[in-house]
Amino acid sequence: MPESSLQNRFAIPDALYFDAGRDGLTRAVISTEACDAEIYLHGAHITQWNPRGAAPVLFLSSKSLYAPGKAIRGGVPVIFPWFGPRGDGKPGPMHGFARTIEWAVTGTALNDTGGVELTLALDPNQETRALGHSAFHLQFSAVFGRTLQMTLETRNLSEEPFVFEQALHTYFAIADIHRVSVSGLENTVYIDKTDAFRRKRQGGEPIAIESETDRVYLNTGAASTIDDSALGRRIVIEKSGSQTTVVWNPWMEKTKTLTDMATDDWRRMVCIETANAADNALRLAPGATHRMFASIRVE
Repeated sequence: MPESSLQNRFAIPDALYFDAGRDGLTRAVISTEACDAEIYLHGAHITQWNPRGAAPVLFLSSKSLYAPGKAIRGGVPVIFPWFGPRGDGKPGPMHGFARTIEWAVTGTALNDTGGVELTLALDPNQETRALGHSAFHLQFSAVFGRTLQMTLETRNLSEEPFVFEQALHTYFAIADIHRVSVSGLENTVYIDKTDAFRRKRQGGEPIAIESETDRVYLNTGAASTIDDSALGRRIVIEKSGSQTTVVWNPWMEKTKTLTDMATDDWRRMVCIETANAADNALRLAPGATHRMFASIRVE
C-alpha cells in the first residue's frame, strides 16, 4: 500500500505517521509524551524504541542493510517459521522468511494510557509457498509507550498439525559488554551453540559475557534482566507463550565476519530473545492459534 494511503487510513495525529525510511523502505514513526519509536513494514521490524528522555534501548547497526530480501541488523527481527538454518537439508533463508518480507498494516489505535498500538499481518505469498508454507496467518502487534509490548500470533490454516519455531530476536543497546550481566536464567539447561551444541546447565549466578556467546536456554518462561552498570539502568524482559530464551553476542572475531556490523558493535549490544525453538518448537493443531508475548521496560 502506498505511503499516502497508509497515512490517510492509519496515521494518528501527533502520535504516528508513515513515511519512506532508509533506502525508501516504508516505516511508521511514533512520537508521543511517552516514547519515540519506529517500525518498518519490511519484516514488521522495530528499529527504535526509547522512553522519553531515556537513552536508546534497542541496538541498531550503522552498517545494516535496508533492502528487499535482506534482514535489518538490530532492533527486533521477527523469526519464523524456523530458528537458525532450516532443518532436514531443506532450502530457505537463515531464521526463516518473516523478517525479510513486507507485512501489511491492519490497524492502529491510541489506547487509554496514551500508548500507540500498531498491528501488522503476514499471509502466504509466492515466496513462502515456494518454501512449502501456504496455510498460515501471522499477526504482529506492538504497543509503544513507557514499556514496549509485543505479541506474535500464529494461526494454522491447514488441515494438518504445523510444527514451527519463532523468536523476537531483540538486540539491546548497552554501554559496555564487559560491564553487563543477565539474570533470570540461573540453573537453566541450555544448548551451547559455540561448543558443538553441547547441553549445559547455567550456574546459580547471573550470566557474564566474556567471549562469543550463543546459548539457547530451554524450558523457561522466566523474566530476564540486563544489568547495565555503565549506564546505571536495568532492562527487564518479561514474556508469556515462550519456553525458550536465547542469549547472543558475536564477540570480536565473529563480528568481523558480519558485513552488516561495525568492527566494535559487539561491545555495545546483547541479544535476549523471546523464543520457542529447538526442544520447544511448537506443534499447532489445525485451526489453532498460538500467542507469544514479550514486554520490555527500563528501570
